Amino acid sequence: MSVYFVTGTDTDAGKTLVAASLLALARARGLTTLGLKPVASGCANTPDGLRNDDALALLARSVPAVSYDTVNPFAFEPAIAPHLAAQRAGVQLDLAGLSEQIAARLQAPRDFTLVEGAGGWRVPLNDSEDLAGLATRLDLPVILVIGLKLGCLNHARLTAEAIRADGARLAGWVGNLLDADFARDESLYADNLATLQRTLDAPCLGVIPRLSRVAPARRPEAAIAHLELPHGN
Repeated sequence: MSVYFVTGTDTDAGKTLVAASLLALARARGLTTLGLKPVASGCANTPDGLRNDDALALLARSVPAVSYDTVNPFAFEPAIAPHLAAQRAGVQLDLAGLSEQIAARLQAPRDFTLVEGAGGWRVPLNDSEDLAGLATRLDLPVILVIGLKLGCLNHARLTAEAIRADGARLAGWVGNLLDADFARDESLYADNLATLQRTLDAPCLGVIPRLSRVAPARRPEAAIAHLELPHGN
């Protein structure tokens, strides 16, 4: 069984698009899958309870099927930092409890599992712990999603340094083009990608071109052709 933690260089870097696409790619290859979103803010009130679009995208590509609560045990309504959303809801998040819950879910026999973080690597879980600690506690290799735009080289390198400084392994990275203007000069765009490949010291699992902004995570099949599974899958 292969399990990876998916993080990003920032909020809206494309973590869910990449995670859902990799799960869909694994399904296309006949693998069983599970996508987890341990903590999600920005949830909608529905007749079934709080629901998060990112978690629903992972749920739809988890086979055999599981319950929503399995995918997203902590759901909060405000679209703010998870630790602040939890505080407003009167919920105390901590790594010990969260790690125990996610470890139990990882006991399910799946060929390919992704655990998607929230925001970037350093997003707080509480006043003294980061959500990134979930990856290090569970010894999960990390897939870094890089939002390709001006400034991405700095963001990507700093995040990769933080991942390694925390004792986690960077298993690979995916570039996700956020700004079409960033790729307008094809030569300069290629030079930026080459810099990432040279400085991150981890395999590139793909580069996703600019896709329509209409719920791309709901139709990750558009990105599958641009991705490959991490080594070993």
